[in-house]
Amino acid sequence: MNHDRRRLLAVALAGSAGLLAMAACSKQTDTTIAPVEIDAATSCDLDGMLLGDYPGPKAQLYYTGDARPHWCCDTVEMFNTLLRPEQARPIRAVFVQDMAKADWERPRGNWFDARKGFYVQGSKRHGSMGPTLASFQQEADARTFVAQYGGKMLRFAEVTPEMVDLSGGALHDKRM
Repeated sequence: MNHDRRRLLAVALAGSAGLLAMAACSKQTDTTIAPVEIDAATSCDLDGMLLGDYPGPKAQLYYTGDARPHWCCDTVEMFNTLLRPEQARPIRAVFVQDMAKADWERPRGNWFDARKGFYVQGSKRHGSMGPTLASFQQEADARTFVAQYGGKMLRFAEVTPEMVDLSGGALHDKRM
């Protein structure tokens, strides 16, 4: 009988420890994440490109359980990462640059929550990897951009995997 009580107590304590660990994790994921700024050494997680050397909007993703940003050299890459069916890592935060405020050729700062943004697909402006989705915090700014550079305005949820296919580029470059 004494042996059964010890086992029951051990199970109860293990359960309590698990609940405390889960509470600690949920507290960690509830903390506010602030975007960080690109510096001379900031590189794209996918291909190692130095972000500061290329035009167009950039993105930073924060995965649950990882405090550091994972950088994307453009918004197409960000959406491709988020929309892949095999993407299983939970995302805590995603930031992009407001291109109504940032310099297109050398974008710095002006970060906002990507999920609340407006995007322009098919404009005459290119990012680091060619055609990109220009990102804007305000709908009016996206519409102004469309009037000047062409393209179609989309909300975050309207972007589809077909719009952000990364299989182009060097794969189809006949000169290589």
